[in-house]
Amino acid sequence: MKKWGYLLLFLLCLGFAGVTFINKALFFQDKVVIQKYDQNHKDNIGTSENLQKEEISKEQIYQGNLLLINSKYPIRQESVKLDIVNLSKHKELINGYGLLDTNIYLSKGITQKFSQMINDAEKEGVSHFLISSGFRDFVEQSVLYQEMGADYALPAGYSEHNSGLSLDVGSSLTKMDRAPEGKWLKENAWKYGFILRYPQDKTDITGIKYEPWHIRYVGLPHSAIMKKKNFALEEYMDYLKEEKNISANVNGEKYKIFYHPVPKNTTIHVPTNLRYEISGNNMDGVIVTVFP
Repeated sequence: MKKWGYLLLFLLCLGFAGVTFINKALFFQDKVVIQKYDQNHKDNIGTSENLQKEEISKEQIYQGNLLLINSKYPIRQESVKLDIVNLSKHKELINGYGLLDTNIYLSKGITQKFSQMINDAEKEGVSHFLISSGFRDFVEQSVLYQEMGADYALPAGYSEHNSGLSLDVGSSLTKMDRAPEGKWLKENAWKYGFILRYPQDKTDITGIKYEPWHIRYVGLPHSAIMKKKNFALEEYMDYLKEEKNISANVNGEKYKIFYHPVPKNTTIHVPTNLRYEISGNNMDGVIVTVFP
C-alpha cells in the first residue's frame, strides 16, 4: 500500500513540475503578432467619447525617439535629446558595464534603459559590456569627419550619434561580431526597445557598413515589430506610412500605432483614457503609439 502511495505522490509531483515548465515556457515565449486595422474599426483608437484633439505643429516632425537619421534626413540641433549627461559624472547610471573613457555622453533616460538591459544580460552570464561612444555634438562630429574621412565618419548632423539616441557598445573580451555580448544584443536588444541599427544584411538600405556595436533606441513596440519583420529603420518608416495604422501584440501586451502626415500645422485625435507618445519621423509626419 505504501508503494502505491509513494507512486501516486511521485506522479502528482511530476505532473505539477510539467505544468510549471509549460507555464514558464509560455511566459517567456517571445511572441509578436502584428495586424493592420481597418480605418473604420470601432476599436481603431477609441470611441468618440474617449478621444480628444491635439494640435500638431510641423516642428514635431523633428522630435522624438523614431527619427530617421541618415544621409538623406539629417538631424536638427533642436532635435537633440535634452537630458544628455556625462556618464562618468553619474556613477548611479553606470551599472553592469564600463566606459572606454571619461568623456562619454548619452541621454539619461536611454542610459537607464540600457542599464536595465545589461543587468538582465549579466543574469544570463554575459557581463563584459562597455560603452565606447555615445552622444557627439555637431562640433565634435565635424572634427571627427575631417580627421577620419567619409569612410569612417559622417558629416555633422548626419550621424545618429548627434541625437543622443544611439551608442556604440563593445566587449572587453573581443570584437563584437565574435563576442558573447554582441551575440546577446543581436538576439535580445529588441526586448528593451533597442535595435541593431546597421545589420549585415541591410547595408544596401542603410548605406552604412555592418556595425555590430551600434545600437539605437526606438522603444517598444517598434523594436519588436522591426525584429519580427527583419526591418531596418528605413524600411519600418516606409511600412508605417504605407499601412497608416497597425496593432502589435507583444507578449500579451497590445499596442496601437498610427502614422499621420503633417504637411502643415494640423490636428489629430488621441485617446483620453490611455497613455500615448507622439514622435516625428524626421521626414514628413508623426507616429502616435498608444500603450496598453
